[in-house]
Amino acid sequence: MEGFTEVLNQTGIASMTLGQGGMALVCLGLLWLAIAKQFEPLLLLPIGFGGLLANVPGAGIAEADGFLGLLYGMGVSNGLFPLLIFVGVGALTDFGPLLAHPKTALLGAAAQFGIFATLLGALALTEQTGWVDFSLQDAAAIGIIGGADGPTAIFLASRLSPDLLGAIAVAAYSYMAMVPIIQPPIMRLLTSKREREIVMTQLRPVSRAERIGFPVVVFGLCFLLLPDATPLVGALMFGNLLSESGVTDRLAGAAKNELINVVTILLGLAVGSKLGADKFLQPETLGILVLGLGAFCIGTATGVLLAKAMNAVSRQPINPLIGAAGVSAVPMAARVVNKVGQDAVPTNLLLMHAMGPNVAGVLGSAVAAGVLLALVGS
Repeated sequence: MEGFTEVLNQTGIASMTLGQGGMALVCLGLLWLAIAKQFEPLLLLPIGFGGLLANVPGAGIAEADGFLGLLYGMGVSNGLFPLLIFVGVGALTDFGPLLAHPKTALLGAAAQFGIFATLLGALALTEQTGWVDFSLQDAAAIGIIGGADGPTAIFLASRLSPDLLGAIAVAAYSYMAMVPIIQPPIMRLLTSKREREIVMTQLRPVSRAERIGFPVVVFGLCFLLLPDATPLVGALMFGNLLSESGVTDRLAGAAKNELINVVTILLGLAVGSKLGADKFLQPETLGILVLGLGAFCIGTATGVLLAKAMNAVSRQPINPLIGAAGVSAVPMAARVVNKVGQDAVPTNLLLMHAMGPNVAGVLGSAVAAGVLLALVGS
């Protein structure tokens, strides 16, 4: 009986805490969203399963010398995995629509307003309520959720607020997945039916020289003006140059497929290591979810409002809906813009026009992360 009792005490059922049981349910919920609802399944599924592993009682999987802990130390704490993801994203990104309509870059910049508004909101929430305790670094990491760029959010959180990484990553990818739910009501509220019916002129062709020169010029400007953003921007531009140069098809193909797929698995599992009950089941997590939603809504709204202002002074018509695509979330946000536009006029094709601010949003979130690192990084 003593031996049986000892074995029983070593089982997961006997040693599982209430918090670990609760987190197991949360992680199963993430798996359900990924599989049944197809909400960002490429990341939410590995993150959810990584969270299950992190909450196995007594196994130490998320400890520094455990399976997930080793992955975290190998590629998240030093920022390697998000940067490799950005190489793949760069190879997959077509900056042609942005080059054909350069002023839409302003819409990508306007959508980043949500990041800095949420930073101030997190600090105000700490000061006014007292039920959360966000430092300036925490607030900056939370604000980046508004950029709707998962790798950027993970990169910045790993540098500024590692303890909040799990909640920030889950919020970022969850809201990215809910773009078709969150954005349309905001877009319709801020635009009239007449504005949604605006038909934009066809984009001009973009030369090969422009496509090749763009990543080089962008990297050069970042190098000279904002060195803190060069890791993210440089990885993005390197991947894009692999694709656009036309002489490294094998490398570009590897970046688009094998590299990004393998790193996505490792990144998701590593982020799951931060979903332990002691880190996730805190009042701060609820604050992060609320603030992240606010950041996303503010970014959408400011993009639409700037597009309205640009349309008022532009010689060529600009449909204000495309401003909503500035929050990044490539290409889902652009597809949502196209759908809302077609709801107003079935023949109105806004997809390529929305891709301009959409890819500008990717750059904008990377630059915003660099600004925050320069301002509040330790």
